[in-house]
Amino acid sequence: MKVMAPLIAEERQPGQFIILQTESEYGERIPLTIADADRKEGSITLIFQVVGKTTAQLAQFEAGDDLPAVVGPLGKPTHIQHYGHVVCTGGGIGIAPLYPIAQALKQAGNRITIILGARSKELIILEEEMQAIADECIICTDDGSYGRHAMVTEPLKEQCEKADKPAMVIAIGPPMMMKACAETTKPYGVFTQVSLNTIMVDGTGMCGGCRVNVGNEVKFVCVDGPEFDGHLVDFDNMIARLHAYSDIEKNKYKCFVEEGWKEKMVSQ
Repeated sequence: MKVMAPLIAEERQPGQFIILQTESEYGERIPLTIADADRKEGSITLIFQVVGKTTAQLAQFEAGDDLPAVVGPLGKPTHIQHYGHVVCTGGGIGIAPLYPIAQALKQAGNRITIILGARSKELIILEEEMQAIADECIICTDDGSYGRHAMVTEPLKEQCEKADKPAMVIAIGPPMMMKACAETTKPYGVFTQVSLNTIMVDGTGMCGGCRVNVGNEVKFVCVDGPEFDGHLVDFDNMIARLHAYSDIEKNKYKCFVEEGWKEKMVSQ
């Protein structure tokens, strides 16, 4: 989805995100990474997957419609420099935020290996765009319908075992996938950066909904991140917090599908 937001398009940097609402008064606020931007056109590109009520509403927007609120760019930008060999690993919808980071790293002169993974072929996104910037692109699917029949951690481990192992790994995707990538690279001493997708409300560090444990410190993903050292993130705690509102989220989505824009009150 392209959204006309010229000020955000002008300022955004790789790794940053926006928060939007689909309803003006009581709408849920959700974070989405800026997958691309066109400064000349004044647009930003958002890529999302329908998983709940708000993303289902967003999917119904058509050209010419107005989003009540789009706030950004938020979060710290990715630190871009020449590292040498960088492996960029994306899982599912996590490929979208990985794209601008891989672009910027390539422009900085890095050799880029890209590993893309999804459950099946139809869920692989941005393949052509990634192929265009990668020195090597490896595709994996859980069901073997496309590319290698493997998890992304398999080729990632192979990269770490090479004599010229990567100077850095970036992994973005479902929490379990990022956790597995961090566990894969840790024995080889390869710095691994992850981009976290926690629950957010205000995006300014005030609500505390996005807090995570990183090393011995509490961090807020919206202002301290979204990127952190994957070897220090307490993924188990983060995953547990992500499921805190699962029943409410399922009920909201069910009501939306069954009754459109009407909602039932949910008791907690």
